[in-house]
Amino acid sequence: MNFQLSEEHVMIRKMVRDFATNEVAPTAAERDEEERFDREMFDHMGELGLTGIPWPEEYGGIGSDYLAYCIAVEELSRVDASAGVVLSAHTSLAGWPVYTFGTEEQKQKYLRPMAEGKKIGAYGLTEPASGSDAGAMKTSAREDGDHYVLNGSKVFITNGGIADIYIVFAVTDPESKHKGTTAFIVEKDFEGFSVGKKEKKLGIRSSPTTEIIFDNCRVPKENILGELGQGFKIAMQTLDGGRNGIAAQAVGIAQGALDASVAYAKDREQFGKPIVANQGVSFKLADMATSIEASRLLTYQAAWLETNKLPYSKESAMAKLMAGDTAMKVTVEAVQVFGGYGYTKDYPVERFMRDAKITQIYEGTQEIQRLVISRMVTK
Repeated sequence: MNFQLSEEHVMIRKMVRDFATNEVAPTAAERDEEERFDREMFDHMGELGLTGIPWPEEYGGIGSDYLAYCIAVEELSRVDASAGVVLSAHTSLAGWPVYTFGTEEQKQKYLRPMAEGKKIGAYGLTEPASGSDAGAMKTSAREDGDHYVLNGSKVFITNGGIADIYIVFAVTDPESKHKGTTAFIVEKDFEGFSVGKKEKKLGIRSSPTTEIIFDNCRVPKENILGELGQGFKIAMQTLDGGRNGIAAQAVGIAQGALDASVAYAKDREQFGKPIVANQGVSFKLADMATSIEASRLLTYQAAWLETNKLPYSKESAMAKLMAGDTAMKVTVEAVQVFGGYGYTKDYPVERFMRDAKITQIYEGTQEIQRLVISRMVTK
């Protein structure tokens, strides 16, 4: 068993860390305050190959793997969780199902421009009345000649409004329940597609989250992803890989909070000595570092399993569960280390704390992760 990263992974980590430090971090607080997505920054991510890390070169990617992708999400999230989740949703939720279930024509038409960073992807599953209960969705798709006509809406769409390509799930056979759901590839310019309300959020504020609306939206039959009625299976399998990306985001948030806390504890003096000299602070840092490393190892294990085409549903749920809880715990402790200053926007830990909370919610709540894990360990 080898826990050492390959030269390729080390190189990718350094490249992403340099990019994150030099180009993402300087404007992270400003973009968070303004709730502003920076398309030029995403374009640069595409130029560096970050938008197509796990996809083969024949589809516009760089031919690396899911571990390298998780490392990239982690490093971006270490300075800006919004940048991390934009890449995560783009790759795991939009790119993965096209790569896994798409036809050759669909891969060339949709996966390639996403991998090259020329187009942004998004994923539409959640509805106002169906979150974790994905089988209760109401968005419908009715056959009409060589098209399907979609009606309904989706909410909490990461990359909503900025995405060019949406993976959307709709009911094609209401009588068949889970087996009556189909996945579609929807372009932003399709007739009947529109972007609705933009959410005002606690955290990840420079990553847009919106409603998307289908009002007799006409989708060509060739844009069915996978087979008719295969939508629920595609949605659930996509979320497994998506959880790896969110686990990596959570690890990055926690690491950024720890880095800031260590630097502050070494510099801040009280009672004539740096506060890091006090066990009350140094033991916090030790616990934070230990939880982060445990979360990182779980995340890397799940990514390695995915890369090697081994079962990883349980491991991805464990990684997301552990990393999400760690991100929340570590960032709260980071604010505590900073004291009153941690509660202000003069330091990044208050932003890290706001950003961390969502990692316990999206890609399946922590309660759903425990449900997934418990079912798998007791079957």
